[in-house]
Amino acid sequence: MSSGFSDFFYASPDGLQLHARIYGEANTGRRPVVCLPGLTRNCRDFHELALHLSRRAESPRKIVAFDYRGRGQSAYDPDIGHYNVGVEASDILAGLAVLGIEGASFIGTSRGGLIIHVLGAMRPAILRAIVLNDIGPVVEAGGLAHIRSYLERAPKPKTHAEALGAQRGVHGSDFPALAEADWERMVAALYRETDEGLVSDFDPKLVDTLTGLDFTQKLPDLWPQFDALAAIPVLAIRGANSKLLSVETLEQMRKRHPHIETITVEGQGHAPFLETGGLPGAIAAFLNQAELKFK
Repeated sequence: MSSGFSDFFYASPDGLQLHARIYGEANTGRRPVVCLPGLTRNCRDFHELALHLSRRAESPRKIVAFDYRGRGQSAYDPDIGHYNVGVEASDILAGLAVLGIEGASFIGTSRGGLIIHVLGAMRPAILRAIVLNDIGPVVEAGGLAHIRSYLERAPKPKTHAEALGAQRGVHGSDFPALAEADWERMVAALYRETDEGLVSDFDPKLVDTLTGLDFTQKLPDLWPQFDALAAIPVLAIRGANSKLLSVETLEQMRKRHPHIETITVEGQGHAPFLETGGLPGAIAAFLNQAELKFK
Protein backbone atom coordinates (compact mmCIF):
# COMPACT_ATOMS: atom_id res chain seq x y z
CA MET A 1 0.00 0.00 0.00
CA SER A 2 3.05 2.29 0.05
CA SER A 3 2.20 3.11 -3.56
CA GLY A 4 -1.14 4.51 -2.39
CA PHE A 5 -3.38 1.78 -3.78
CA SER A 6 -4.24 -1.90 -3.63
CA ASP A 7 -5.03 -4.20 -6.57
CA PHE A 8 -8.55 -5.60 -6.88
CA PHE A 9 -9.33 -8.56 -9.12
CA TYR A 10 -12.80 -9.89 -9.87
CA ALA A 11 -14.66 -12.00 -12.43
CA SER A 12 -16.68 -10.47 -15.26
CA PRO A 13 -20.19 -11.82 -15.91
CA ASP A 14 -18.71 -14.07 -18.63
CA GLY A 15 -15.78 -15.24 -16.51
CA LEU A 16 -12.80 -13.04 -17.48
CA GLN A 17 -10.49 -11.88 -14.70
CA LEU A 18 -10.67 -8.10 -14.50
CA HIS A 19 -8.63 -5.58 -12.51
CA ALA A 20 -9.01 -2.27 -10.77
CA ARG A 21 -6.96 -0.18 -8.40
CA ILE A 22 -8.43 0.95 -5.09
CA TYR A 23 -7.09 4.08 -3.44
CA GLY A 24 -8.04 5.23 0.06
CA GLU A 25 -9.83 2.00 0.90
CA ALA A 26 -10.42 3.15 4.48
CA ASN A 27 -12.02 6.45 3.39
CA THR A 28 -15.68 5.76 4.13
CA GLY A 29 -16.95 9.19 5.17
CA ARG A 30 -17.49 10.49 1.65
CA ARG A 31 -19.04 9.15 -1.54
CA PRO A 32 -16.60 6.94 -3.49
CA VAL A 33 -15.31 7.88 -6.94
CA VAL A 34 -15.14 5.53 -9.94
CA CYS A 35 -12.59 6.35 -12.67
CA LEU A 36 -13.08 5.06 -16.23
CA PRO A 37 -10.28 5.51 -18.82
CA GLY A 38 -10.22 5.95 -22.59
CA LEU A 39 -10.33 3.40 -25.41
CA THR A 40 -6.83 1.91 -25.11
CA ARG A 41 -5.90 3.39 -21.74
CA ASN A 42 -5.90 1.95 -18.23
CA CYS A 43 -6.24 2.78 -14.57
CA ARG A 44 -2.72 4.25 -14.38
CA ASP A 45 -3.97 7.37 -16.19
CA PHE A 46 -5.74 8.33 -12.95
CA HIS A 47 -2.88 7.65 -10.52
CA GLU A 48 -1.99 11.23 -9.60
CA LEU A 49 -5.61 12.40 -9.51
CA ALA A 50 -6.55 9.38 -7.39
CA LEU A 51 -3.75 10.14 -4.94
CA HIS A 52 -5.02 13.72 -4.67
CA LEU A 53 -8.65 12.71 -4.12
CA SER A 54 -7.78 9.92 -1.68
CA ARG A 55 -4.99 11.62 0.31
CA ARG A 56 -4.49 15.29 -0.33
CA ALA A 57 -7.99 16.65 -0.87
CA GLU A 58 -9.83 18.38 1.96
CA SER A 59 -12.30 15.49 2.05
CA PRO A 60 -10.41 12.26 1.17
CA ARG A 61 -12.40 9.65 -0.76
CA LYS A 62 -12.19 6.03 -1.76
CA ILE A 63 -11.26 5.80 -5.46
CA VAL A 64 -11.78 2.80 -7.75
CA ALA A 65 -9.96 3.05 -11.11
CA PHE A 66 -10.82 0.28 -13.57
CA ASP A 67 -8.95 -1.55 -16.31
CA TYR A 68 -11.47 -2.66 -18.94
CA ARG A 69 -11.13 -6.13 -20.43
CA GLY A 70 -8.15 -6.18 -22.79
CA ARG A 71 -6.39 -3.31 -21.02
CA GLY A 72 -3.81 -3.06 -18.25
CA GLN A 73 -3.97 -5.99 -15.83
CA SER A 74 -7.37 -7.23 -17.02
CA ALA A 75 -7.50 -10.37 -19.17
CA TYR A 76 -7.72 -10.10 -22.94
CA ASP A 77 -10.98 -11.29 -24.51
CA PRO A 78 -10.67 -13.90 -27.30
CA ASP A 79 -13.87 -12.45 -28.84
CA ILE A 80 -13.14 -8.87 -29.92
CA GLY A 81 -16.86 -8.34 -30.36
CA HIS A 82 -16.98 -8.02 -26.57
CA TYR A 83 -14.83 -4.89 -26.71
CA ASN A 84 -17.82 -2.55 -26.68
CA VAL A 85 -19.24 -0.01 -24.25
CA GLY A 86 -22.25 -2.16 -23.34
CA VAL A 87 -20.15 -5.12 -22.22
CA GLU A 88 -17.67 -2.82 -20.51
CA ALA A 89 -20.48 -1.07 -18.62
CA SER A 90 -21.70 -4.48 -17.41
CA ASP A 91 -18.16 -5.29 -16.29
CA ILE A 92 -18.02 -2.08 -14.24
CA LEU A 93 -21.34 -2.87 -12.57
CA ALA A 94 -20.08 -6.36 -11.73
CA GLY A 95 -16.98 -4.96 -10.06
CA LEU A 96 -18.96 -2.39 -8.08
CA ALA A 97 -21.35 -5.11 -6.93
CA VAL A 98 -18.46 -7.15 -5.53
CA LEU A 99 -17.22 -4.03 -3.75
CA GLY A 100 -20.69 -3.26 -2.38
CA ILE A 101 -20.82 0.17 -4.02
CA GLU A 102 -24.42 1.14 -4.84
CA GLY A 103 -23.79 4.80 -5.64
CA ALA A 104 -20.69 6.80 -6.60
CA SER A 105 -19.34 9.81 -8.41
CA PHE A 106 -17.96 8.84 -11.82
CA ILE A 107 -15.05 10.32 -13.78
CA GLY A 108 -14.91 9.22 -17.41
CA THR A 109 -12.24 10.11 -19.95
CA SER A 110 -13.29 9.71 -23.60
CA ARG A 111 -14.67 6.13 -23.87
CA GLY A 112 -15.17 6.20 -20.10
CA GLY A 113 -17.63 9.04 -20.58
CA LEU A 114 -19.53 7.03 -23.19
CA ILE A 115 -19.75 4.16 -20.70
CA ILE A 116 -21.20 6.61 -18.16
CA HIS A 117 -23.97 7.44 -20.64
CA VAL A 118 -24.69 3.71 -20.96
CA LEU A 119 -24.67 3.25 -17.18
CA GLY A 120 -27.26 6.02 -17.00
CA ALA A 121 -29.57 3.83 -19.07
CA MET A 122 -28.68 0.57 -17.29
CA ARG A 123 -28.47 1.66 -13.63
CA PRO A 124 -29.21 5.40 -13.23
CA ALA A 125 -29.28 5.24 -9.40
CA ILE A 126 -25.57 4.37 -9.30
CA LEU A 127 -24.60 7.76 -10.80
CA ARG A 128 -24.50 10.49 -8.14
CA ALA A 129 -22.15 12.97 -9.86
CA ILE A 130 -20.33 12.88 -13.20
CA VAL A 131 -17.09 14.31 -14.55
CA LEU A 132 -16.84 13.99 -18.35
CA ASN A 133 -13.28 14.47 -19.59
CA ASP A 134 -13.31 15.61 -23.24
CA ILE A 135 -16.38 13.62 -24.21
CA GLY A 136 -20.03 14.36 -24.78
CA PRO A 137 -23.11 13.09 -26.58
CA VAL A 138 -21.61 13.97 -29.99
CA VAL A 139 -18.27 12.39 -30.96
CA GLU A 140 -16.66 14.19 -33.88
CA ALA A 141 -16.02 11.68 -36.67
CA GLY A 142 -12.80 13.44 -37.64
CA GLY A 143 -11.47 13.09 -34.12
CA LEU A 144 -12.23 9.37 -33.99
CA ALA A 145 -10.69 8.93 -37.44
CA HIS A 146 -7.55 10.63 -36.10
CA ILE A 147 -7.43 8.16 -33.21
CA ARG A 148 -7.87 5.18 -35.55
CA SER A 149 -5.18 6.45 -37.89
CA TYR A 150 -2.76 6.90 -35.01
CA LEU A 151 -3.48 3.45 -33.56
CA GLU A 152 -3.11 1.73 -36.93
CA ARG A 153 0.23 3.42 -37.53
CA ALA A 154 1.39 3.63 -33.94
CA PRO A 155 5.17 3.46 -33.55
CA LYS A 156 6.58 0.52 -31.61
CA PRO A 157 9.28 2.01 -29.39
CA LYS A 158 11.53 -0.36 -27.50
CA THR A 159 12.99 2.11 -25.03
CA HIS A 160 11.61 4.78 -22.73
CA ALA A 161 13.38 7.51 -24.69
CA GLU A 162 11.93 6.26 -27.98
CA ALA A 163 8.45 6.19 -26.43
CA LEU A 164 8.79 9.77 -25.20
CA GLY A 165 9.86 10.90 -28.64
CA ALA A 166 7.05 9.00 -30.33
CA GLN A 167 4.34 10.45 -28.09
CA ARG A 168 5.68 13.98 -28.45
CA GLY A 169 5.87 13.55 -32.21
CA VAL A 170 2.21 12.55 -32.49
CA HIS A 171 0.60 14.65 -29.75
CA GLY A 172 2.99 17.53 -29.13
CA SER A 173 1.18 20.09 -31.31
CA ASP A 174 -2.10 19.47 -29.44
CA PHE A 175 -0.48 19.60 -26.00
CA PRO A 176 1.94 22.54 -25.87
CA ALA A 177 1.09 23.07 -22.19
CA LEU A 178 2.63 19.77 -21.07
CA ALA A 179 5.90 19.72 -19.15
CA GLU A 180 8.55 16.98 -19.27
CA ALA A 181 7.08 15.28 -16.19
CA ASP A 182 3.66 15.11 -17.87
CA TRP A 183 5.06 13.27 -20.89
CA GLU A 184 6.96 10.92 -18.55
CA ARG A 185 3.73 10.01 -16.75
CA MET A 186 1.93 9.50 -20.06
CA VAL A 187 4.54 7.01 -21.25
CA ALA A 188 4.55 5.20 -17.89
CA ALA A 189 0.78 4.78 -18.11
CA LEU A 190 0.62 3.79 -21.76
CA TYR A 191 3.38 1.15 -21.97
CA ARG A 192 4.55 -1.84 -19.96
CA GLU A 193 7.99 -3.44 -19.79
CA THR A 194 8.56 -6.87 -21.30
CA ASP A 195 11.63 -8.98 -22.04
CA GLU A 196 11.48 -7.61 -25.60
CA GLY A 197 11.21 -3.99 -24.47
CA LEU A 198 8.20 -1.70 -24.18
CA VAL A 199 4.76 -2.69 -25.50
CA SER A 200 1.48 -0.80 -25.47
CA ASP A 201 -0.52 -2.06 -22.50
CA PHE A 202 -3.67 -3.14 -24.35
CA ASP A 203 -4.87 -5.92 -26.64
CA PRO A 204 -3.71 -4.98 -30.18
CA LYS A 205 -7.02 -6.36 -31.48
CA LEU A 206 -8.78 -3.34 -29.97
CA VAL A 207 -7.72 -1.45 -33.08
CA ASP A 208 -9.79 -3.88 -35.17
CA THR A 209 -12.97 -2.68 -33.43
CA LEU A 210 -12.60 0.63 -35.29
CA THR A 211 -11.93 -0.91 -38.68
CA GLY A 212 -15.41 -0.95 -40.16
CA LEU A 213 -16.47 2.55 -39.14
CA ASP A 214 -17.27 5.05 -41.90
CA PHE A 215 -15.95 8.38 -40.71
CA THR A 216 -17.34 10.23 -43.70
CA GLN A 217 -20.76 9.85 -42.06
CA LYS A 218 -22.00 11.59 -38.92
CA LEU A 219 -21.73 9.24 -35.96
CA PRO A 220 -24.85 8.40 -33.93
CA ASP A 221 -25.30 10.81 -31.02
CA LEU A 222 -26.21 10.16 -27.39
CA TRP A 223 -28.43 13.18 -26.72
CA PRO A 224 -31.31 11.07 -25.32
CA GLN A 225 -28.91 9.37 -22.90
CA PHE A 226 -27.32 12.70 -21.97
CA ASP A 227 -30.71 14.33 -21.40
CA ALA A 228 -31.61 11.43 -19.09
CA LEU A 229 -28.75 12.57 -16.81
CA ALA A 230 -30.43 15.95 -16.20
CA ALA A 231 -30.92 15.39 -12.46
CA ILE A 232 -27.26 14.46 -11.90
CA PRO A 233 -24.60 17.19 -11.47
CA VAL A 234 -22.06 17.17 -14.31
CA LEU A 235 -18.62 18.73 -14.72
CA ALA A 236 -17.65 18.75 -18.40
CA ILE A 237 -13.95 19.29 -19.18
CA ARG A 238 -12.74 20.05 -22.70
CA GLY A 239 -9.24 20.38 -24.08
CA ALA A 240 -9.04 23.63 -26.03
CA ASN A 241 -7.35 21.74 -28.89
CA SER A 242 -9.69 18.74 -28.79
CA LYS A 243 -10.65 17.06 -32.07
CA LEU A 244 -13.25 14.81 -30.42
CA LEU A 245 -15.44 17.20 -28.40
CA SER A 246 -16.40 20.38 -30.27
CA VAL A 247 -17.04 23.81 -28.81
CA GLU A 248 -20.56 23.60 -30.25
CA THR A 249 -21.33 20.31 -28.49
CA LEU A 250 -20.02 21.64 -25.18
CA GLU A 251 -22.25 24.70 -25.55
CA GLN A 252 -25.26 22.50 -26.30
CA MET A 253 -24.48 20.42 -23.22
CA ARG A 254 -24.41 23.59 -21.15
CA LYS A 255 -27.76 24.74 -22.52
CA ARG A 256 -29.49 21.37 -22.09
CA HIS A 257 -28.28 20.35 -18.64
CA PRO A 258 -29.55 22.32 -15.61
CA HIS A 259 -26.73 21.25 -13.27
CA ILE A 260 -23.60 21.43 -15.43
CA GLU A 261 -20.28 23.20 -15.00
CA THR A 262 -17.70 23.42 -17.77
CA ILE A 263 -13.93 23.88 -17.85
CA THR A 264 -11.81 24.44 -20.96
CA VAL A 265 -8.17 23.45 -20.54
CA GLU A 266 -5.85 25.65 -22.59
CA GLY A 267 -2.84 24.12 -24.30
CA GLN A 268 -4.23 20.57 -24.24
CA GLY A 269 -6.13 18.41 -26.71
CA HIS A 270 -7.85 15.03 -26.37
CA ALA A 271 -7.92 14.31 -23.57
CA PRO A 272 -6.67 16.75 -20.91
CA PHE A 273 -4.40 15.30 -18.24
CA LEU A 274 -6.58 15.43 -15.12
CA GLU A 275 -3.62 15.79 -12.78
CA THR A 276 -2.38 19.00 -14.42
CA GLY A 277 -2.99 22.65 -13.67
CA GLY A 278 -5.80 23.29 -11.24
CA LEU A 279 -7.89 20.29 -12.33
CA PRO A 280 -7.43 18.11 -9.21
CA GLY A 281 -8.62 20.93 -6.97
CA ALA A 282 -11.47 21.82 -9.31
CA ILE A 283 -12.63 18.20 -9.49
CA ALA A 284 -12.42 17.77 -5.71
CA ALA A 285 -14.42 20.97 -5.18
CA PHE A 286 -17.07 19.86 -7.69
CA LEU A 287 -17.43 16.47 -5.99
CA ASN A 288 -17.80 18.09 -2.57
CA GLN A 289 -20.37 20.58 -3.82
CA ALA A 290 -22.33 17.87 -5.64
CA GLU A 291 -22.44 15.75 -2.50
CA LEU A 292 -23.77 18.65 -0.42
CA LYS A 293 -26.39 19.75 -2.94
CA PHE A 294 -27.51 16.38 -4.26
CA LYS A 295 -27.83 13.89 -1.45
